[in-house]
Amino acid sequence: MKVALLKDVSGLGKKNDVKTVSDGHALNFLIPQRLAEVATASVLARVETSKKQIEQEKKVMEDLLSKNIHTIDGQTVEIEAEANEKGSLFAGIHKDEIVKAVKEVIDVDLLPDFIVLDKAIKETGEHKIELKVHGKSATFTLNIKSK
Repeated sequence: MKVALLKDVSGLGKKNDVKTVSDGHALNFLIPQRLAEVATASVLARVETSKKQIEQEKKVMEDLLSKNIHTIDGQTVEIEAEANEKGSLFAGIHKDEIVKAVKEVIDVDLLPDFIVLDKAIKETGEHKIELKVHGKSATFTLNIKSK
């Protein structure tokens, strides 16, 4: 059965992807959990429209950030997180939390795709974070403090 994903589903695909899955998986899990819907002609048209809109928004954000990337370079952003006495975080800091913190502190909109980060940050202290957009790059300091 062909389905259009309404949300990211680990091991299957991202939002707005059209996938072929077994009937049982679609009818018993994906559709009841509102993770997907049957890929009819109208759903496929809506998915394509949504993909184009997201792509246009991403392009605008890339262009804007490319022009203003110098405003981020060298800045310091602080995040408070739960940690033990040794400085290990209970939950890692991911790209989405970094994007939110940059928006609050520096007032610059980012997409998680722009951040170069191999894995989640799991220690308190200062971390250098690199951004890359259209071949331009900037580095800022992420200071993680214990609550």
